[in-house]
Amino acid sequence: MINKKHFLPIIICISLLAGMGIGATLSGAQFLPFRLQSANIYDKGLIGQGHAPKLPSSLEFAGEKVPLSDKETRERLDRELIVNIYRHGSTVLLLKKAAQWLPVMEHILKEEGVPLDFLYLCMAESDLNHVVSPSGAAGFWQFMKPTAAQYGMVVNDEVDQRYDIEKATHAACKYLKDAHAKFGSWTMAAASYNMGIAGLEKQIERQSSSNYYDLYLNTETSRYVFRILALKLIHQNAEKYGFSLQDEDLYEPYKYSKIQVAGAVESWVDFAKEHGTTYKHLRQHNMWIRDVSLKNYEKKVYSVRILRD
Repeated sequence: MINKKHFLPIIICISLLAGMGIGATLSGAQFLPFRLQSANIYDKGLIGQGHAPKLPSSLEFAGEKVPLSDKETRERLDRELIVNIYRHGSTVLLLKKAAQWLPVMEHILKEEGVPLDFLYLCMAESDLNHVVSPSGAAGFWQFMKPTAAQYGMVVNDEVDQRYDIEKATHAACKYLKDAHAKFGSWTMAAASYNMGIAGLEKQIERQSSSNYYDLYLNTETSRYVFRILALKLIHQNAEKYGFSLQDEDLYEPYKYSKIQVAGAVESWVDFAKEHGTTYKHLRQHNMWIRDVSLKNYEKKVYSVRILRD
């Protein structure tokens, strides 16, 4: 026998399922602010734990249409949307950090003339962490050493500008513009960021197709653009996909003053004290510093961030 009190949760669950509906329409021109508004997802009948997310009726990446009328394309997007919605802890943390770091990079993308949707490529690459991949790619934008050097970043025992968010963002923009010039498509430029320009060119020649959605690629690159799209959907429609964050939940951007260093630094510890900060904060906010001193034989100019209240 079933106790009557057990019927209430079942009725509530059925009501929630019947009321769900998302069906958003997005484009690059509708890039929303980074601030997210709070919402009670259960009162609004939106996505809850264990529910399948609804795909938008149309979607664009960097002004290029995603062919959602294609069944396989919809399933690939659906997979990445589900995976990223239901890794809750990581995605919540990513949304909180996005408020802190995306405005910094947004300014550079606008300056470089790169579509803002590439902010989500950065999120997909590193979850906005200064990580090192098994292959040795490092920083928010996950540059390998040779590519970093090719795009003007210093990488040695004392300095690694792959960890300088501003330098790395400028370098990423230059790469993406080069790839766009090569392929004539921002979507293909994004794919090349994962597998390389030469690797993508080889597949285009082999398969006689230059459309990302028609190419048979390795598993990682096949999923790559769809993860970027999923993060775009989640970030721009956080409430609809079950993430309820208030303004006070989001991380604030840091405030800095900057000091230009053109010569040697005998001790970064002493440097920090001289400029009213701690060695800990100096290293945390200048991750590109890789040693306790700087010989700087090339006399390059480095911009050192000093954390301010």
